[in-house]
Amino acid sequence: MTRDVYGLVLAGGQSRRMGSDKALLQRDGKSQLAYLHDLVAAVTSKTFVSTRVDQQDEPQRAQYSQIVDRYENIGPAAGILSAMDTCPDVDWLVVACDLPNIERATLDYLLSKRDSGNPFVAFKSSHDGLPEPLCALYLEGAADIVRGFVDDGSVCPRKMLIRSNTLLLEQPDPAALDNINTPDDLQGSVLEAAS
Repeated sequence: MTRDVYGLVLAGGQSRRMGSDKALLQRDGKSQLAYLHDLVAAVTSKTFVSTRVDQQDEPQRAQYSQIVDRYENIGPAAGILSAMDTCPDVDWLVVACDLPNIERATLDYLLSKRDSGNPFVAFKSSHDGLPEPLCALYLEGAADIVRGFVDDGSVCPRKMLIRSNTLLLEQPDPAALDNINTPDDLQGSVLEAAS
């Protein structure tokens, strides 16, 4: 496979349930955004942070190359589609910023399956067996599929992958893609609220 793989760290959410910006949660003295950016950058040719327009100047996000959402009110699909619009001739490794347990081995395994011929490669959720769209590969040409769903009013990335030709993988570490959504979820995790 000769196409480049670019990384996209989704950090454009509003973190309503958490009550504070999930990208700024701390782990070992640095932000979760910094941790994930470095992790994704280690396995991709270029890495970008996905932000909303009103987040561009936030100091943590401003440190990185950004792709600013071109779409509004469609959740994570805005970041994914904006990235594929910006650089359509590459494969995209998309990772949400609220995954405290993710490690390089998970990303390496995912990337090892990108020549499957499928437009999407994702892990099965260890909780319900459905695709995990926010740690997944969106391969070159998948933008038309995503755009078609959005144009039809279906903006949920999970539903897009369920209804598409997606290669589903077993997670090497069943806890790798557990996410953090509320203050209660922080209990027992490696993350803590920013001080």
